[in-house]
Amino acid sequence: MAEFSIVIICRNEAFAIAKTLQSLQGLTEDIVVYDNGSTDGTQQVVKQFNVQLHEGSWEGFGKTKTKANNLAKNDWILSLDADEGIDEELKQSLLQWKPENDAIVYDILFKNFLGNQYLKYGEWGADHHIRFFNKKIVHWDDAAVHEQLVLPAGVTIKKLKGYVLHQTMKDLPDYAVKMVKYAMLNAEKYYIQGKKASWFKLRLSPGFTFFNYYILKRGFLDGYAGYVCARMTAWYTFLKYARLKELQQMGKE
Repeated sequence: MAEFSIVIICRNEAFAIAKTLQSLQGLTEDIVVYDNGSTDGTQQVVKQFNVQLHEGSWEGFGKTKTKANNLAKNDWILSLDADEGIDEELKQSLLQWKPENDAIVYDILFKNFLGNQYLKYGEWGADHHIRFFNKKIVHWDDAAVHEQLVLPAGVTIKKLKGYVLHQTMKDLPDYAVKMVKYAMLNAEKYYIQGKKASWFKLRLSPGFTFFNYYILKRGFLDGYAGYVCARMTAWYTFLKYARLKELQQMGKE
């Protein structure tokens, strides 16, 4: 069996994590699930599988993912979210994978779903992320949201065949709650970085965001789901800058 670990952080993902863990069976003997205070029974679902369940505090996405990676037995890490399963082609790619050297990372294609609909266009179309790497060489930054991997000079990026299957949201209420959460977190991140909510960003960025994803990136070809995604992201953009403006005003008091 391959010498790599799979690491998942989660909170209140009972509806999705069973499908994710089922797709990972037979890949590795070391699957780490790091739960951050679920109250919906996620832990009980996870315990049905042969995985390591750890529970700990939430420290933002970057720091929490790093903490979870440190619990893995192997240096090579496949990093997934609780709502990200894999297809059979990616599973076979991982089963056949052999480490060449530690300074390689692997970029993986994503198929994103809103409910049961595969989103081929708009914000979610042609999606891909680096998710397979050696933790001795590559690590997550400390960002509370929209965390990124820090890639040192000399790292080579390669592709793995197959797809991560991302169940973006189970329904519209879940979508709305997550958008508000991410908007608030990103506003705080921008405030700490000293960014400003300018007149342009607050009033025009939401509209441009919708135009970009729905028209320029052809989200309209995904039908009603494409329209919902573009409108939700425009709403998220407005909330993010409105909250940033509020933080700026509070900081002046």
